[in-house]
Amino acid sequence: MNAEGLVEVVLPGKVEPEGLEIRHGAVPTAGPGQVLIRMEATGVSFAEQQMRRGRYYDQPAFPFVPGYDLVGTVTATGEGVKPGLTGTRVAALVKVGGWASHVLVDAADVVPVPDGVGAAEAETLVLNGITAWQMLHRKARVRAGQTVLVHGANGGVGSVLVQLARAAGAKVIGTASARHHEALRAQGVTPIDYRTEDIPARVRELAPGGVDAVFDHVGGRSAIDSWHLLAPGGTLVAYGSASTRDDEGSKQLPVLKLLGRIWLWNALPNRRRAYFFNIWAGRALAKNRFRTRLRADLTQVLAALQRGDITPRIAAQLPLSRIADALRLAESGTVAGKIVLNP
Repeated sequence: MNAEGLVEVVLPGKVEPEGLEIRHGAVPTAGPGQVLIRMEATGVSFAEQQMRRGRYYDQPAFPFVPGYDLVGTVTATGEGVKPGLTGTRVAALVKVGGWASHVLVDAADVVPVPDGVGAAEAETLVLNGITAWQMLHRKARVRAGQTVLVHGANGGVGSVLVQLARAAGAKVIGTASARHHEALRAQGVTPIDYRTEDIPARVRELAPGGVDAVFDHVGGRSAIDSWHLLAPGGTLVAYGSASTRDDEGSKQLPVLKLLGRIWLWNALPNRRRAYFFNIWAGRALAKNRFRTRLRADLTQVLAALQRGDITPRIAAQLPLSRIADALRLAESGTVAGKIVLNP
């Protein structure tokens, strides 16, 4: 069927970016309920940076093919799948396996990409877009006129959060290093330099009554500060512990500490709420409900992209064969937007 072969990137163990291996093989065949996607774009997310260090809290055993999400064209369908899917461009959230030229995905997990949306543009919004949408609309339920604080406002998730919050009519305060401030101001965001400014003090100046929502991917001390900045009725959505990326020791501990703190905060009678956002929550218990929600939310995000509410930010596009360069670039913290990989 396929004259071309399979090309995939394998993470063999805890290695430097140069230690990732390129493997060649036969293109897999779609089984019952599956589709075969010819990958057009996948990306480097924070999860892979943690997986490379063995620090992602539920990563599979080494060796495995990383790649959290992908966009591509369906080239074959398995038994029981509508044959009409063949030839359509779709997006999928897979957690691992995306860094490959051809990927098998359950047909129930693919979301059609609207006409006129490029593969790389759509790719920047699969993991980041679903995360931002669900945190903003399902957890914090942000409404017009509210004020929100977005940490890492120029990051992969942060930049989408900022744009979706603005589209929803919210006022946005965003932390970022100084070089990103001009771009943030142009989007109607009030920037704070997390390197030189006292974030809590500055936020209190800008929002004396507190903020209605905080989105925090840093964890640790930052999450505690974030909680104290909430207005009555406000929501903290924590979605990571980036501050511990390079730590040694238990990879579960920072998350467990944060979860314990969130449990305690929610037990207090203070009209504020805290959540630890995990995009996979609910999948084990109610797979169909999880899929329906994911499909609905990604469809909304792609529609927002089509409307122009979100401008996708592609920092660089590199072929899979240059995965070491792509990872180094992603981890350097010097680029704005998503590093996209092409076959």
